[in-house]
Amino acid sequence: MARVYNFNAGPAVLPLGVLEEAQKELIDFRGSGMSILECSHRGKEYEAVHQEAIDNIRRILNLSDDHAVLFVQGGASLQFCMVPMNLLGPGQTADYVNSGAWADKAAKEAKLIGSVNVAANTGKEIPTRVPRVEELKLSKGAAYVHITSNETIAGSQWKSFPKTEAPLVGDMSSDMLSRPFDANQFGLIYAGAQKNLGPAGVALVIIRKDLAERAPANLATMLKYKTYLDENSLYNTPPCFAIYILALVTRWILKTGPANLYRQNVDKAARIYAVLDSGKFYRPTAVKECRSDMNITFRLPSEELEEMFVKEASKQGMKGLKGHRSVGGIRASIYNAFPVPGVDALVAFMKDFEKKNG
Repeated sequence: MARVYNFNAGPAVLPLGVLEEAQKELIDFRGSGMSILECSHRGKEYEAVHQEAIDNIRRILNLSDDHAVLFVQGGASLQFCMVPMNLLGPGQTADYVNSGAWADKAAKEAKLIGSVNVAANTGKEIPTRVPRVEELKLSKGAAYVHITSNETIAGSQWKSFPKTEAPLVGDMSSDMLSRPFDANQFGLIYAGAQKNLGPAGVALVIIRKDLAERAPANLATMLKYKTYLDENSLYNTPPCFAIYILALVTRWILKTGPANLYRQNVDKAARIYAVLDSGKFYRPTAVKECRSDMNITFRLPSEELEEMFVKEASKQGMKGLKGHRSVGGIRASIYNAFPVPGVDALVAFMKDFEKKNG
């Protein structure tokens, strides 16, 4: 078996142990005589998986009883419209902080639903950064304040979160469970699973229960958070396999230790940034104090060298290093499950590549 170092931004690397566990259980799930892909979502086999996924999330984040854990299909992109559909009432304004491409997409969707105030906008700045708290121009009586905790394309990240009077809503798709934070500070958190949580197909939503009551009566059933809350995300058939993998990933996080993972994530990123900062050959694209621990973005002196970098790295078993098509450059996504030896391999390759081409 030849496993590469997978730097893709999502779908992304999963813990090897999780893949092996899923492989072992795929044909006969825990003595049921069925695959987890075949089990009824109303059966006891899947019920245990579903509840473990919820319990693990609650435990990792130390969630209060005021918050519910939901599983919704459609990824984070569906949440761009579900949030305002549920939380933005007539005559209200929602504050959106534009820190890059994904925050901008969320704001554009919200503008289709109701009134939006862009509280700060650093989306076009180069080098990229997230706004400082003192830059935020928040609306009085806002329905909620929306931020994107980590910009996957730009490689910038909020290192601490603003305190807001209005409920704080966070798109945490690309750094969920990668670091400690107070989840109870948020009114709503959403995260597409395919970065740090599992495969594509499910979005994790954590919502303060009272906010689920805001949904207008005429909102379609499947677009109401209250539907998922009341039915434990089982109103319809959920993406059972994606939630099963999420349960295994969160079990792995608990076994590894969230604090241990955080220290490892910071160390992995620091080792790559140290190479980037050691000379003028590589140019990091995010402001130093806003650099992401999950998505490390940088440029080389020319696009030709960037193309050569990606091709040669791929030949050495390092895949997915090409930057997002909208910005180019190089992007190394090193989520929770990305192995330390993969960082060592990239660091050695970067040093050698600079020596040969600098």
